[in-house]
Amino acid sequence: MKKSILIVLIAFGFNSFSQAQGKQNNKTNSNNTLNLKKMNDQKNETQSFNEYQEVLKALQPYIKSAKTGDGKLSRSAFYDHADIIGSMNGKYIHQTADQFGKDLSSFGASENVQHHVAWIDISGPAAAAKVEFIDWLGFRFTDFFVLYKKNGEWKISGKVYDSHSQN
Repeated sequence: MKKSILIVLIAFGFNSFSQAQGKQNNKTNSNNTLNLKKMNDQKNETQSFNEYQEVLKALQPYIKSAKTGDGKLSRSAFYDHADIIGSMNGKYIHQTADQFGKDLSSFGASENVQHHVAWIDISGPAAAAKVEFIDWLGFRFTDFFVLYKKNGEWKISGKVYDSHSQN
């Protein structure tokens, strides 16, 4: 009888130990999962921040060209297929990036222009951005850009704008 009780106690103790060990393993696995999730979240946040900076960098030639009037600089920000659609003085305008660059060069510098990047939204290799300009050739512009990342480089695929005058 004493042997039976001893065996039951030993078995019960082993079972309790196994359960405790299992709970500890579950807790360790849970902690490892949380740590991996935290590391992945930090990695994703860093990648997201870096992509935001890359899109902002891709817009810079266009933004700088507003001040300098350098159409070639503006043109370098766009893909070859890019379209530009908007209105000025109530007139609908549709241009290629080449035409826009030529027009920009003919208008010249706008040294007092100011800009503000209102937002950038990114989803994988696609992005959109809104940039406000004040006093670009005497106009206020709101530009909406669609960008795409190809071969590791962001470029503008299209632009739609409003000149805020008689529209």
